[in-house]
Amino acid sequence: MSHAKLPDRFDSVEAVEDFMTAPSEALAADLAATPGDILVLGVGGKMGPTLARLAKRAAPSKRVMGVARFSEPGVREALAGAGVEPIAADLLDRSALERLPQAANVVFMAGRKFGATGDVPLTWAMNVQVPAMVAEVFKASRIVVFSTGCVYPFVPVDSGGSNEDMAPVPPSGDYANSCAGRERMFEYFSARHGTPGRLFRLNYAIDMRYGVLHDVGRKVRDGESIDLSMGHVNVIWQGDANTIALRCLAHTTTPTSPINVTGPETLSIRWLAAQFGKLLGKTPKLAGKEALTGWLNDSRRMVKAFGPPAVPLAKMIEWTADWLARDMATLNKPTHYEVRDGQY
Repeated sequence: MSHAKLPDRFDSVEAVEDFMTAPSEALAADLAATPGDILVLGVGGKMGPTLARLAKRAAPSKRVMGVARFSEPGVREALAGAGVEPIAADLLDRSALERLPQAANVVFMAGRKFGATGDVPLTWAMNVQVPAMVAEVFKASRIVVFSTGCVYPFVPVDSGGSNEDMAPVPPSGDYANSCAGRERMFEYFSARHGTPGRLFRLNYAIDMRYGVLHDVGRKVRDGESIDLSMGHVNVIWQGDANTIALRCLAHTTTPTSPINVTGPETLSIRWLAAQFGKLLGKTPKLAGKEALTGWLNDSRRMVKAFGPPAVPLAKMIEWTADWLARDMATLNKPTHYEVRDGQY
C-alpha cells in the first residue's frame, strides 16, 4: 500500500480528497479479481464519499453506486461528478432496500454513533435492525461491514490491543453494544446463507478535517484543556482504511470474520499533545490522569494480509499541524475519543 511520494502539505480540501482517493496497484488488482459492481450503503458519512470515489478510480469499468438519504447538501452532486451513481433511499425502509440493485459487492457503512444517547431506539434500529435486513436482502453478495474497535472490552494500554480472537464484549453504552449487535446480525445471516464477508473493526480514521489528531491538535492550538483519562488510542489514515475496506472484498471468508483495521502504534495522547505543542509553538494544557486501560486494537492480522499503512503516523501529525496552523476547513465533528462510559 505504498504511495510513491507523500505530499509535504495539502493546499485545499480538494487536494486532500484527490490524494486520499488515488488507488494503489494492489487495490486495482484486487478489484479487478473481484467480479461484479459495488454498492456502498450509507455513503453519506465522513468516510463514504472518499471510499466510493476510490472504488471508481480503482475500477473505472465497474458500476459504483452510493446509497444514502443525502440530507447534507452537495454530497450527491459531488459523487455523481466523480462517476459514482447516487441512489437516495432510507435504509430503515425494507421495501426501499429490496428495490436497490443487487450488486455482487456491498460495503456497509451505515450506522449511528453521535446522538446515540438522544434517541436510543433509533440507535438500535440503525445498528441492529438495518444490518439484519441488509444481510437478508443481499445474502447473495459479498459484504464488507464497517464496525468498530468499541465492540471489544477495555484492555491494558501496554497489551498491544485486542486481537480478533477475543470475544466482543463491549464495556458499556448503547453505541458499543448495538455495534456488537450489528456484527452478530451479519454473522448469523452469513452462516445461515453462506454469505461471504468481513467485519471491518476500525479504530479512528484520520482526515485533515476531523479525527483524533485533529481534535488534539486543535485543542493545543486554541489553548483548550485536553482530557487524558482515555490516554491511549490507535489511528490510521482514512485513505489507507478505505483501501483496506475495498481490498477486503477480494479477501472475504464464509462465514464472515473480523479484521482489526488501524495503525500499528499504541499512541499516547500526552505524547501526541507534546508533538503538536512543538509544531504549533504552544504549551498543551493537560487535565486528568491516564487510565490503565483503553479501546485498543492489535492490527497484525491486517498488516500480514495487506501490508503496513502507506501513510505513517509522523506524516499525519505534520499534515494535521500544518492544516490547523492555517485554520483550514473542519467538519466540526469531534470523535469523542476521550469518552469512557459509552455515552455519546
